[in-house]
Amino acid sequence: MSVSARLVEHLADLLQPLFHASAMAAAIVLFTALVRLLVHPLSRAAARGQQARARLQPRIAELKKKHAKDPQKFRTAVLALHAEEKVSPLSGLLPSLLQLPAFFLLYHLFSTTTNGGEAGGLLAHALFAAPLGDRWADALAHGGLLGPAGLVYLGLFALVAAVATFNYRRTKRTMAESGAQASGEEQVPGLGTITKAMPFLSFFTLVTVAVVPLAAALYVVTSTAWSAVERAVLYR
Repeated sequence: MSVSARLVEHLADLLQPLFHASAMAAAIVLFTALVRLLVHPLSRAAARGQQARARLQPRIAELKKKHAKDPQKFRTAVLALHAEEKVSPLSGLLPSLLQLPAFFLLYHLFSTTTNGGEAGGLLAHALFAAPLGDRWADALAHGGLLGPAGLVYLGLFALVAAVATFNYRRTKRTMAESGAQASGEEQVPGLGTITKAMPFLSFFTLVTVAVVPLAAALYVVTSTAWSAVERAVLYR
């Protein structure tokens, strides 16, 4: 954890001539991009897995017809088909899971005060008028919704809403084209519920940005925007 903290601090030192007081915020964005770049090979593998699952749809339709009267045999046959073709229905979750350590790292670094309860070190930095260790509630308490810190959050909320809307429309279109929403529940028990909720998941980022420290919120916003661009390229 201390190594990661020093890495973020070094990035901030390098970016200070360009971003001045907001150099630490810029360093977090760059740190996030580096994390996503490391995870990118897994994202590409997940994209190939989704394309492979799409190619299996005709065979799954045949299995559904063959086991129309026995849903349990149908699910078993589909899982066997996935194993035979080395396709995991949950492979797309792995890139997201591997990003969690970096998110919790930033959450910890910017949620920890000194023994005296004062902000120091990383917590002393800000994005414009919003301290990186504060939350939206702190911005509302010091200046209100349209105060200097409140405006920073409004900008983040607007960006997240735009990306979430883009992801929602793209996910709905992809699911409609592949028929995933109709067949997901039959392929893997419980997967149908997750599949139906997928188009709305991006909007939960708004809640995350509102309740976590601003530093962690910057990680979430940057990672979400990266995901939108990455999926647009990999799933075109």
